[in-house]
Amino acid sequence: MNTLTTPQMPTSLDPEALIRTYVRAKDENRPHLMPHAFAADATLHMTVKSEAISFPARSQGLAAIADVLVRRFGQTYDNVYTFCLTNSPPAPGSRRYECDWLVGMSNKVDSNVRVGCGSYEWAFTLQEQGWRVQTLDIVIDAMEVLPPDTTQVVFDDWLGQLAYPWNTALRTCAQMPTLAKLEPVRAYLHRRANDVSDL
Repeated sequence: MNTLTTPQMPTSLDPEALIRTYVRAKDENRPHLMPHAFAADATLHMTVKSEAISFPARSQGLAAIADVLVRRFGQTYDNVYTFCLTNSPPAPGSRRYECDWLVGMSNKVDSNVRVGCGSYEWAFTLQEQGWRVQTLDIVIDAMEVLPPDTTQVVFDDWLGQLAYPWNTALRTCAQMPTLAKLEPVRAYLHRRANDVSDL
């Protein structure tokens, strides 16, 4: 008889695993995972360059960060896919790390599809219980709203086919559907794909 098993948390998380844990917590609406990724006194800064979504500019402490990035986010969105775009995930022992990101999700109320992109800047600290995220700066450069009838082409035909959660701007841009509403995201990914950090 087959039995379902729940993935177990590693006993010690390096910076790459911390980012994976954050992505899983947010995308799967699992706030209980956030203490495995963030320090109790962590700080979140957010810069939003789109009118299609809003977040507080600063959140202080694990509870506030989990509320913003997981609990409240999960109340509004489902079908969430978050990708970290880089050819080089953080090495073990890294204190700082930067990468781009791509996200797709659907609104629970109106079923509209949202696709956004921007950048992450992480700072890690080694504590008694292991590595944790001390600060996270998120910049939202674009957030586009698409109608519900784009659900299949965005999620099934595109995002669901990408390697997750680590990918590159080059690959995600190459496989992006040709939808006019995605042009700001395409332009950002194309620009980043040609940046030396993504070679």
